[in-house]
Amino acid sequence: MSIHRADSLGGRAAIVGIGATEFSKDSGRSELRLAVEAVRAALDDAGLTPADVDGLVTFTMDTSPEITVAQAAGIGELSFFSRVHYGGGAACATVQQAALAVASGIAEVVVCYRAFNERSGRRFGSGVQRREPSAEGAALGWNLPAGLLTPASWVAMAAQRYLHTYGLTPDAFGHVAVTDRRHAARNPAAYFYGRPITLAEHAASRWIVEPLRLLDCCQETDGGQAIVVTSTERARTLRHPPAVITAAAQGAGRAQEQMTSFYRDDLTGLPEMGVVARQLWRTAGLAPADIDVAILYDHFTPFVLMQLEEFGFCGPGEAADFVAADALPLNTHGGQLGEAYLHGMNGIAEAVRQLRGSSVNQVPDAARVLVTAGTGVPTSGLILGADG
Repeated sequence: MSIHRADSLGGRAAIVGIGATEFSKDSGRSELRLAVEAVRAALDDAGLTPADVDGLVTFTMDTSPEITVAQAAGIGELSFFSRVHYGGGAACATVQQAALAVASGIAEVVVCYRAFNERSGRRFGSGVQRREPSAEGAALGWNLPAGLLTPASWVAMAAQRYLHTYGLTPDAFGHVAVTDRRHAARNPAAYFYGRPITLAEHAASRWIVEPLRLLDCCQETDGGQAIVVTSTERARTLRHPPAVITAAAQGAGRAQEQMTSFYRDDLTGLPEMGVVARQLWRTAGLAPADIDVAILYDHFTPFVLMQLEEFGFCGPGEAADFVAADALPLNTHGGQLGEAYLHGMNGIAEAVRQLRGSSVNQVPDAARVLVTAGTGVPTSGLILGADG
C-alpha cells in the first residue's frame, strides 16, 4: 500500500532553469540534437554551464541516452543518471528523481530532459504496431484482439463509462479543449497560437473513437524540453527566483496496467492519480483551495476531468461544470492539446513561468502550482511553490 505520512523531500530542491526547442511537426534534425538544444537552453536560463552538471534524468522510450547527451552537450563526469518508466507518467517523476539526488548529496545540479520527433518520426498515437514479448505486452494482449489498438481507444473505454455513470454527453469534454486552446491562442510558442476554438467547433470535430472527438486528443509534436534542478540554497544565488519543489510523488493504483486497467471495480476515476494526490497534499500541508494554477496532463480531455475529481477540486461527475466556470486557472500554456505534446515536460516549464511571473497567461500572484504527469499509467505529480 502507499505511504500514509508526509515525506521529507519537500523544500529541499528547486527548479532553476527551463529551456526548450521550438515545437513543430517536422524538426528536421535528430532527437539527440533536440535534447542537447533543450539542455543548453535550460542551463543558459539558469545561468549555469555544462561543467556545473553532474546528473541527468530522462524517460524510458527515449533514443538519447544520458551519457550521449552529456557528451554532446559538453557535460563532463556524471555522479547520477536515471530513467523513469511508463511514458508520460514519468514527467514529474524525473524532477522527483533529481530532487532526491540533490537532497541526498548524490548530485548538485541535475538536468531532466525529454526530446523526440513524435510527429515526423515515431508517432505514439499510432498505437501498437509490433511488440516484443513481455509481461506488459501480455496485458495488452487481452485487449488488442478486440480492436483496442491505440491510446485513444483505451481511453475511450473509461470515458464512455464516465459519461454513462454521471449522465453526461461527450460535450462535457469540450470545456477542457476550449480552455486549453484559449490559452494556446495567446502563447507564441504554442502550435495552435492564434487559433482558439469554440464548443460548437469541438462538437463538430470528427470522431476518433467514440466518445472522443479529434479535439479531445492531444497533438503530436517534434521538440525538446529540459528542466534544471539544484538545492534550494544554491538556487537562491542564481539568476531567477527558485521554483521550490514543495512536494513530489509517484503513484500506481491497484490492478494497474498501462492504459488498459479495465478490470478495476470502477472505471470512472484514476486511482493512480489518487495515490499521487494524497501524498502531495500530505507532504505540502495544502488543500485544493490553496492552489493558484493547475497544469494537468491532457493527452485526452476526459482524464483532465477525472484528475480534478481525484484531487478534490470538485465532486465526482462535477468536473465539466468546474472547468466551464473557470473555477481554477488550468493549463495556462495551452497544454498538450494546444501548445505541444512533450509528455508533460512543457507543463512543468509553464508552472515555473507562473511562479516567476513570466507566463503569457500570467495568473496574478501565483505562488503554488500543481503539475501532473500522464494518466492511465503509473504516474507522478508536483506542487511547486514560490520561495519563502
